[in-house]
Amino acid sequence: MVRFENVGMRYGMGPEILRDVSFHLEPGSLHFLTGPSGAGKTSLLKLMFLAHKPSRGLISMFGHDVATTSRAELPGLRRRIGVVFQEFRLLEHLTTYENVALPLKVTGRNEAEYRDDVEELLTWVGLGDRMQARPSTLSGGEQQRAAIARAVVGRPALLLADEPTGNVDPEMGQRLLRLFIELNRLGTSVLIATHDRALVDASNAPELIIQNGELTYRD
Repeated sequence: MVRFENVGMRYGMGPEILRDVSFHLEPGSLHFLTGPSGAGKTSLLKLMFLAHKPSRGLISMFGHDVATTSRAELPGLRRRIGVVFQEFRLLEHLTTYENVALPLKVTGRNEAEYRDDVEELLTWVGLGDRMQARPSTLSGGEQQRAAIARAVVGRPALLLADEPTGNVDPEMGQRLLRLFIELNRLGTSVLIATHDRALVDASNAPELIIQNGELTYRD
């Protein structure tokens, strides 16, 4: 599903942020991405979300070589990826419900087909009473949970989560981990970037560890 071979990445003419990164994520796998701040975790996720192209090396996503994928094909690949960003990226003019339902709405589905699923998911993440609230009225933790719900509502083939428990308490962090695990059991590949060792230790999933731009694997 995801294959990196000797990948390097830099911004502009600056130094390489990632160097000779190689790994392979099988369909239906669950991994953590760990390492100190500034090590390159977010840069790696940007490559996987197709927001950037590598400066060298091979990246294959869903069997497509990213370097030779046309601009017209990229949106189709991105629709197979759910992303939880650190900055949430909720649309202020939409309600919580509308933000979470957006990935389903843009595919042309009728609201009657997905309304119950969206409402059930929002209730599960503790936002059942905040469905009609605007993002500006939500706390940081509530915005985080809404962003996670939006990322998983369409059951993507691949879920990338960047510090998904950074703004929630430990109890909600474990609840969100269970959501990711359940989504994984349904077939979604999940990669969670985190500093939260309690989250990592609560699962026996393998780790991709980035330090100084280089990656090692821990089973």
